[in-house]
Amino acid sequence: MNRRAVISLIGGAAAVAQLPPRAARAQQATMPVIGYLNSKMEAASSYQVSAFRQGLGEAGFVEGRNVAIEFRWAEGQLDRLPALAADLVRRQVAAIVTEAATTPAAMAATSTIPIIFVSGPDPVRAGFVNSLSRPGGNVTGVGMTTTPLDAKRLELLHELVPKPAIIAALMDSMSVQQPEANVQALDAAARALRRQILIVNASTESEIDAGFATIARSGAGALFVGTGPFYLGKRRELVALAARHALPASYQLREFVAAGGLMSYGASDTDGYRRGGRYVGRILQGAKAGDLPVDLPTKYELVLNLATAKVLRLEIPPNLLALADEVIE
Repeated sequence: MNRRAVISLIGGAAAVAQLPPRAARAQQATMPVIGYLNSKMEAASSYQVSAFRQGLGEAGFVEGRNVAIEFRWAEGQLDRLPALAADLVRRQVAAIVTEAATTPAAMAATSTIPIIFVSGPDPVRAGFVNSLSRPGGNVTGVGMTTTPLDAKRLELLHELVPKPAIIAALMDSMSVQQPEANVQALDAAARALRRQILIVNASTESEIDAGFATIARSGAGALFVGTGPFYLGKRRELVALAARHALPASYQLREFVAAGGLMSYGASDTDGYRRGGRYVGRILQGAKAGDLPVDLPTKYELVLNLATAKVLRLEIPPNLLALADEVIE
């Protein structure tokens, strides 16, 4: 590089450094802004946000460099969601990222801003999209549908704990991820295994405590924990209650096993948010939400916690160990 080019480069850098505050703000104003609408507390969702940022990065977008993110946390107060969604719309964000509990509020607030969900329920049945292949409208995302997995998850729990006649199922009846079809499918799967299923509905902290008391009185020997954002946010409490009652428990997500749960089988929640970040990147690059098919998981993982099994005095069958994608010791 010649002397003139060096001087020119230094001069250009100095000019940028000396931009007046108003010019700097103008540059920031041209940066696209993503709205992130979540029903939980920020501390309970840090791993999801990290995965989302990773996906954005894979699509070429880095927060603070060429994209900004506006977070709105309902902190478990679902009645706040309409106002939070409306605030993001007023902010004129380029896209809104949602989960199962927040997608309806975002859809009610806008029919034009792209909405990208990372969601457990069937997106068509929940009314989020018209079809999986061509969603239409302004909504698409990453599906995490669990109903077809419930029978397999129950089968794996039965294999691990084959003796007790009763398996309790703790279900969040208020979650859109737990429609009546899930309960019916679970009941049918239990009958096929010649096991009795005890459905216990719990949608609040007090109902969870009462539900575990009911399960203890029933004499159930194993626990199937349902899905939904509320349970995910309460995963440490649920794992602790299962341990207190010495109940071998099965969960949908690895995050429960990492918190001390016995076993999980399902799609990776972390991977779902990473893929959600990549989808938002495609929107920012010009794709239309309604033209992007719902991205469905193709790989499901079995995770086992050997330390928890030891506390429960359970011997994990060799075939389950061989099937496991991850074993936490």
